[in-house]
Amino acid sequence: MIEIIYQDDDIVAVNKPSGIKVHRGVYDSPRERFLLQLVRDQVGQYLYPVHRLDKPTSGVLMFALNRGAARSLAKSFARHQVEKTYLAVVRGYIAEAGAVDHPLRRSDDGERLDKAPREALTRYLRLDTAELPVAVGRYATGRYSLVQAMPASGRMHQIRRHMSHLRHPIINDRQYGDNKHNRFFSEELNCRRLLLAATGLRFPHPRSREMIYLTARFDANFDNILRQLEWETAVPQDLRFARAKVT
Repeated sequence: MIEIIYQDDDIVAVNKPSGIKVHRGVYDSPRERFLLQLVRDQVGQYLYPVHRLDKPTSGVLMFALNRGAARSLAKSFARHQVEKTYLAVVRGYIAEAGAVDHPLRRSDDGERLDKAPREALTRYLRLDTAELPVAVGRYATGRYSLVQAMPASGRMHQIRRHMSHLRHPIINDRQYGDNKHNRFFSEELNCRRLLLAATGLRFPHPRSREMIYLTARFDANFDNILRQLEWETAVPQDLRFARAKVT
């Protein structure tokens, strides 16, 4: 069963698990299960995707339940009326706060590369740091940061690519990350998932236009890393639970 965070006559929002795709791609096996299919069967209604999360990313994902809601939400995303919040664990001590204004070419993961780079902006805050007395790579200790990222645009793999651009790749990112640190987290800390979670989503409701704020809890694997690195109190309290708030 997929955890449902919020549902009404127009939308349903779920806590997407890491490791599952939102919908089927051209080259995917017909036997593979997808979130769209699972949630559709669970709520017994046709779903309209309005945004996406990468397969290894977990967290808040919303679907529209009718065409009118889908059109309204698409306009809200296009007009930058939707605020997205992510939490990530990255290699090294990142700056306390900053913004990555770095255009991105279309991804090498299913998108064309022959078009010009598109504007992409990600703001971030460093919530905490940790240093482990273990030699990882060429350094005597392993240093990591807990980051809250707020993307102002929605390019494919944007946060992952921007963190890599800053030389602070997200842990367990097999495509843009650091293999030495990925291996350390997988083998020594028993964590193999990408440490990136969509923790918050704020948007105008497609019918009432009231502001809805949704948050998603971490899965056990992500939560275990927060405990091991002693970051439980660093996570903003409103991002620790799955909830829906109307303002």
